[in-house]
Amino acid sequence: MAAPTEARSGAAASGFLGFRAGSRDPGAPGKRRARGSRNRKKSWKRWRGPEAQLGRELGAFLEDVGLQQRAAGGLVAEKPDESLFFLDTGSEEKDRELNQGREKPLRIDLILQPDSKVPPPKDILAHQVPNGKKLKRKQRLREKLAERGVVPREQRLLQARLQKARPATAEASHGQGAGAEPAGGFYDIWSDTNPLDRPLAGQDAWFLEQTKKQRVRRPARLEKKPSELPAVEVIPAGGSYNPTFQAHQALLLQAHEVELRRQRAEEKLERQLRFPTAAEAPTQETAFREQCEGLLEESADEGGEEEVPDEPPAPGAPPPLAPLREKKTEQQRRREKEAKFLEARRLGEKAARCRRQELFQLRSIRLQVKRREAELLRRRRARLAKRRAEATKPRRLGRLKYEDPDLEVQLSTELAESLRTLKPEGSVLRDRFKSLQKRNLIEPRERAKFKRKYRLKYVEKRAFREVTL
Repeated sequence: MAAPTEARSGAAASGFLGFRAGSRDPGAPGKRRARGSRNRKKSWKRWRGPEAQLGRELGAFLEDVGLQQRAAGGLVAEKPDESLFFLDTGSEEKDRELNQGREKPLRIDLILQPDSKVPPPKDILAHQVPNGKKLKRKQRLREKLAERGVVPREQRLLQARLQKARPATAEASHGQGAGAEPAGGFYDIWSDTNPLDRPLAGQDAWFLEQTKKQRVRRPARLEKKPSELPAVEVIPAGGSYNPTFQAHQALLLQAHEVELRRQRAEEKLERQLRFPTAAEAPTQETAFREQCEGLLEESADEGGEEEVPDEPPAPGAPPPLAPLREKKTEQQRRREKEAKFLEARRLGEKAARCRRQELFQLRSIRLQVKRREAELLRRRRARLAKRRAEATKPRRLGRLKYEDPDLEVQLSTELAESLRTLKPEGSVLRDRFKSLQKRNLIEPRERAKFKRKYRLKYVEKRAFREVTL
């Protein structure tokens, strides 16, 4: 038992250290290892030893063996060389045979392929048809009627309508004539000779419209624009970047006139609504005169005698009787009839004499006709000019009237020296909204004002009262 003790003492005396950085002198007295439970997760790394390393190596070996069995069908070391290698002779036919059907699919195709190899369940609802039994019974009935040679009522009505429409379409085709198709295989889909419409030729127009195979004719009023103004108007030259002095001054003058009109309207409204001054306030005399206005009627002749009005009839007295008309005699009636006849004869002779005299007034009549035609032409041109002027003006589409937006103008001191320092004016969204209103596409609108339905009620809570008190 002394030999080991001596060997340990000799190693300690030699001062030999291991090759690792964390190695220590085996002869030196070591610290006492802390004992603890090994069945906890935190102790797995601490108490790992050679058996853990052996287990990891064994696991890696078994995983490698399993991978070789799955990929190559067995261990690679046990397989013969013929199954692992082949002799490349450089034959294109063999290469084509070997590579045939082995092209690698694209990455996107691999991503789009389903992960699961289990086929999806059959969608039963996709094969169900609403009223399927009823439709099957109708189909069997049609087949039985077709075997007997009986045509259903719907097809009879359709054939009768087609028979009526064929003569009209034939006459129209002979009158118009079908043009040849354009060269190169191109054609106009909006033309009457569209080849896509050939299968629909000769069929009933009402049937095609009901089955959505033919477009409904667009009304002519929808082709006309509500306003002739362009969608985007070009601003004046003075509002552009780096304008000329004359153009900028003209734009400033236009903006100045707009502000003057607005100021005059405000002053007029203020003048009408202002309270009268002390000098303009009504007095007691003017108020009395205004109250007596129209009550006293002044006579035309102040110096003449006043007319005495007739005495009113006594109450209860009968109204005065109108003078009775005497009955005309036969002689009076005959004379009146002769007088009317003579008057009508005189007027007829006068009209004939005037017509004869008009023959000598042809020149003056022609001049009057020319003047009348010139006046009518002037009025027609004035109406057309008025219509053209109103075509570019916004119409009254709602309760509000269209108001032009403010001019986007910069003062002379605000003009930018470069495009980089240019300050934008206005808003593109507001400009497009005003353009829609000006072109009569939408009615003028204003921002909706918030109107409270119920008045607010203030309630003092108990907790707040306790704090304040």
